[in-house]
Amino acid sequence: MTHLRTAAGALLAVLLLAVPLLVLLPAAPAAAEAGPTVALSRSEGGKGGEITVSGSGWKPGALLMLLVCGQAAPGKGVIGGTNSCANTDGRAATVDAKGAFSQKLPVAEPPKPCPCVVHVAGVTGQQDAVDVAFTVAGHPTAPLPETSGGGRLAVLASARLEGSSGVLVWFGAPARREVVVTVGNLGQTPVKDPVFEVGTSHGVFAPRYEERQWRGTIEPGRKALVRLPVELAAGAHGDHQVSVRYGGKVLVEQPWGVGRPWGVTLFWVLLAVVVPAGLFRIGMAVVDRVRPAAATTRRRRPRVRRAATPAVPAAPAAPVRASDRAPDERAAVLPWFTSDSAPSENSPTTKGMS
Repeated sequence: MTHLRTAAGALLAVLLLAVPLLVLLPAAPAAAEAGPTVALSRSEGGKGGEITVSGSGWKPGALLMLLVCGQAAPGKGVIGGTNSCANTDGRAATVDAKGAFSQKLPVAEPPKPCPCVVHVAGVTGQQDAVDVAFTVAGHPTAPLPETSGGGRLAVLASARLEGSSGVLVWFGAPARREVVVTVGNLGQTPVKDPVFEVGTSHGVFAPRYEERQWRGTIEPGRKALVRLPVELAAGAHGDHQVSVRYGGKVLVEQPWGVGRPWGVTLFWVLLAVVVPAGLFRIGMAVVDRVRPAAATTRRRRPRVRRAATPAVPAAPAAPVRASDRAPDERAAVLPWFTSDSAPSENSPTTKGMS
């Protein structure tokens, strides 16, 4: 009897210890698997209205982009990409330290028909995306386009950018690269000529995607090397990010640093030096051609004649004595000759002949 009581007490102690563990063990995976969530203040609104978008479970400090998008549904994503969203009326939100955010979003009509969603995607940091169904009152509706094939592509190796910039990029030409990525078909049907979406973003702006079709067929369980061209706008520089999306899901995000086009700066500096120098040379040439004509005009200017004054008879000059001359002049005049008795070739002297 004593042994039974001891065994019952031990079993009860084990059960008391196991029940808290059984309660806590399922909660841990649920917390680990919980992802970001988004909630709307209203599920329907008209153009010009406003709703409040709030969320939790996001990475603290992440920057989010909030958009109203058409031709989309939760679980299927935005089929037309951001080209199906009202980008001009989008808003940005920053996640607080607790992983939550709250932001007012104006209701706008997207360029594509409904069904519509409020699309919340991470721009920096966490790159998750959440779509919540939303109805834009008065906006046209249309069924979602059917997706052909049941193939599912996934990235099997890290992506890279290939290519180099030419000399013209240094002078502001568009920079071009190729996104090289290895994808595999994880579905049950082949994927023929898949259409990828390639987009570039700079700073806090959302990427603008453009369709790039890859020619070829990827059989189930096979992989393929895909090369997709990407190009920036003319004169773009700084840190950019290249994104590749397929089926509404981002497959690749690759940073791309582009140097500043210093050739454009050098061109403007040279232009600022050469143009003033050329204008100065032209101005000096004009001055050189005009200056002689002005000097000749001044020389040929008629002189003003003065009135004639009556001539005054000059007084006879007094004879200059030898003592009044300067020493050098007295030495130059011979004492025995006068100005009218000096010998010459026609009248030789007669002194000493009488």
